[in-house]
Amino acid sequence: MSDRPPLRKAAAGTIIAVLAVAVLAADQFTKYLALQNLPYEQPVPVIGEFLIFYLVRNPGAAFSLGEGVTWIFTIALAAVAVVIVWLAATRVRSRLWAVALGLLLGGVLGNLTDRLLREPGFPVGHVVDFINTPWMMPAIYNVADIFIVSMMIAVALLVLVGLGFDGTRERRAANDGADDTVTSREPGGDPDAATSDSPRG
Repeated sequence: MSDRPPLRKAAAGTIIAVLAVAVLAADQFTKYLALQNLPYEQPVPVIGEFLIFYLVRNPGAAFSLGEGVTWIFTIALAAVAVVIVWLAATRVRSRLWAVALGLLLGGVLGNLTDRLLREPGFPVGHVVDFINTPWMMPAIYNVADIFIVSMMIAVALLVLVGLGFDGTRERRAANDGADDTVTSREPGGDPDAATSDSPRG
């Protein structure tokens, strides 16, 4: 594991903010291009059946679930964004956590922007989806969804390996290695003592 010191509060916040803005910009720009250039609800093969553009406006969640309660998804996205910002401001000092949460925040803000600003209006706007990969899943999604799903997996992995928000597991691993080196032999001990009691012929 890395033995680099933890990030300062300002550095962690900067990483999260920059990545979030980059993902948000990429998501909204690709949605703009899709709305300007793709026919509505008509498949446009890009790479055969591997990648198809199919423009839709989704009022619900994945697989168009919950179409009648769009406002709930708006609240959920806003709550996730608030939690990530709070973590960035108070707890995150790990580079890996900063990257994962920054990309996740960008994806959340991308879809939240649609909920707040797109038709039919605040706070029940429909999310613009246009990417279809039928070989992988039947759902139609967007750039924000890609970062949300992939970073949720990344967060789960960070939790599984036990990496704290402040990177304590990285420093603990380095310290444990140093302790093992120091205690492997007692001060003043004879390195050949282990063999000194062996029977002699």
